[in-house]
Amino acid sequence: MLKIVKKLALTLALPVLAASSINASEIVIGGKNFTEQQLLTEITTQYLEIKGFDVEKRAGMGSTVLRKAQENGQVDLYWEYTGTSLLNYNKFKGKLNPNEVYQKVKELDAKKGLVWLNASSANNTYALAMRKADANKAGIQSLSDLADAVNSDADLQIAVNAEFYARDDGFKPLQKAYGFKMKRKDIKRMDSGLTYTALKEEQVDIALVFATDGRIQAFNFVTLADDKNYFPNYALTPVIRADTLAANPALEGLLNKLSGMIDDNIMRDLNARVDVLRMPIEQTAKEFLAGVGIQ
Repeated sequence: MLKIVKKLALTLALPVLAASSINASEIVIGGKNFTEQQLLTEITTQYLEIKGFDVEKRAGMGSTVLRKAQENGQVDLYWEYTGTSLLNYNKFKGKLNPNEVYQKVKELDAKKGLVWLNASSANNTYALAMRKADANKAGIQSLSDLADAVNSDADLQIAVNAEFYARDDGFKPLQKAYGFKMKRKDIKRMDSGLTYTALKEEQVDIALVFATDGRIQAFNFVTLADDKNYFPNYALTPVIRADTLAANPALEGLLNKLSGMIDDNIMRDLNARVDVLRMPIEQTAKEFLAGVGIQ
């Protein structure tokens, strides 16, 4: 009787063990809470599901929360920006060229169990934008031109998000680097997506934008040249936990292939489909993958 009970217990345990094995191999894909990140999260999720992986998607997370979740093992994979890791997570000081930025974050994050795969050609750095007609009329084509205008008491208002206003590579040190200081009343802090609307509807004269955002061209904005190279490179790159990659080595080749398909123009187009044409993120991701032969 005892042998039968043991055999029955073992039989009942097998499905549990199998389920545990499946859960252990599930890839948790995270993403931040703005359009580009939501798109990349969805594209990666659909892509890996097509390739046979069991995937859980956790989109819409805050940047710092997402990074901590990956370090703690709650998220296996997400797309990060080289400059964000360098400055915000690793607190690195000093100027580096784009390749040096990538190599440095790869080195520093390896100590935390994170692997930076191949960087894409998309560089979603910060930029300040103006309405093209206004910029041409005022003769403001660069951030140095903007500094001259502010120092000449030009009546200009700017929209920035709260994170950029406060962060180490944000608005205050940008003003210091270019030698100008806007009055507090002329700085409007708001959610990232609203800066574009504020500029388009002439509520402000300048807005913080992301260089790969599709609304820049759609709304007839122009980005001001960063002629002192203040902003670091923000190359979009898949970052994965080392233990996840060790357990799923095929992910390296698959994600490097996907990364190689993404550049500034691709991201602007994808972002514009969602933010301007109001296409669903899931549909946009599916059409992108089908367009590159993955379906």
